[in-house]
Amino acid sequence: MKKLAIFVSILALFTLVLSGCGKEEKTAGKEKTTIKVGTSPGPYSVLFLDAVKPILEKKGYTIKQVEFNDLLQADVALADGGVDLNVDQHTAYMENFNENKKTDLVNLTPIPTVPAGIFPGKKKSLAAIAKGDTIGIPNDASNAARAYALLQKAKLIKLKDGVELMKATSQDIVENPYKLKIVEMDSAQIPRSLADLDYGVIPGSIVYSSNMDPSKKLLSEDVLKHLELVAVTKKANKNTKWAKDVAAAYQSDEFKAYMKKHNEDDYWFIPEELR
Repeated sequence: MKKLAIFVSILALFTLVLSGCGKEEKTAGKEKTTIKVGTSPGPYSVLFLDAVKPILEKKGYTIKQVEFNDLLQADVALADGGVDLNVDQHTAYMENFNENKKTDLVNLTPIPTVPAGIFPGKKKSLAAIAKGDTIGIPNDASNAARAYALLQKAKLIKLKDGVELMKATSQDIVENPYKLKIVEMDSAQIPRSLADLDYGVIPGSIVYSSNMDPSKKLLSEDVLKHLELVAVTKKANKNTKWAKDVAAAYQSDEFKAYMKKHNEDDYWFIPEELR
């Protein structure tokens, strides 16, 4: 009888624990009301805090900002569960991070993107291009590819037929009629190096962080789908209510009205899903 009583007690305790776990699994993430956003220097985190955060707060969410010096740190924290969301990367960067770090980050929705552009250095217009001119472009793979695509759009180079533009490299250049010297360098260094360059291809986030005047760009890129910025979280969070509410906030009429008011100079590229 004593053994039976002990067994019944253990069984009851085990059932209680399982019941508690079931409740935790049922409520975990789905009823979350505090969202930790990992922010990085640049216009995308600012846009979230200025335009999306108020929409979510009206729905009862508390937004906690966790600041990082760069996107890589923010992604590591996101993958480890230290933060729930970030809004500072495009799909190509996210997929590259997943591949290299063996993580499972996913996008919730496309968001507005600041296009990369060709900016003047010593030369003030593309009409002034001459043989041997030097152009600085980003040295990371995804931004270098968009730079080569932009130089082709400007008719300064020609890439081989059939090349996937988001993966273009210097090896894909088949025509360089101006014998341009294309120098791959750290994106953040390009604005400071314009005095020594004839032109520079600069991503939108660097234009913002360098306090450059975006209206001075000589030509903007055509934003490829994989280079549109996206709101990103872990795969396990994708179908939670809070994650769906983040996507809905970006796609809301209130956000559209904000962008219409603050995008008169076409600083932002607005993806089709948000129009």
